[in-house]
Amino acid sequence: MATVFTRIIDGEIPGRFVWRDDTVVAFLTIEPIRPGHVLVVPRAEVDHWVDLDATTWGHVAEVARVVGLAVRDAMGATRVGQMIAGFEVPHVHVHVFPAEDLGDLSFAGVDRSPDPAALDDAAVRIRAALRAMGRAEVAEG
Repeated sequence: MATVFTRIIDGEIPGRFVWRDDTVVAFLTIEPIRPGHVLVVPRAEVDHWVDLDATTWGHVAEVARVVGLAVRDAMGATRVGQMIAGFEVPHVHVHVFPAEDLGDLSFAGVDRSPDPAALDDAAVRIRAALRAMGRAEVAEG
């Protein structure tokens, strides 16, 4: 059975995408640590990041970096956090989110009921920041 991320990638479940290319997508999580929390996900359904081939992992890392720059600019963050946990969904995903201090590097404070309008706004702002960087991979809203 396909993972929830594959179902989002395939359009079976809606997602707020900010990036799409042939190897990787990035979309906002529905349970953000902070507004602007994005998941960078390879299209290949691989459970653990160490099992990705080096080329795919390198691309995931580069997309996370570029999306991180956009998140920082779009959300006015001092820093951008990045985490790989891998416990929630058996499909590699890198969490990229605005961060102000070490307390932001925790899932303890996730918003389990975020305002959909706030998620939409964050996606629009991140896409705009990616476009301003000249990125052609920006997902359409």
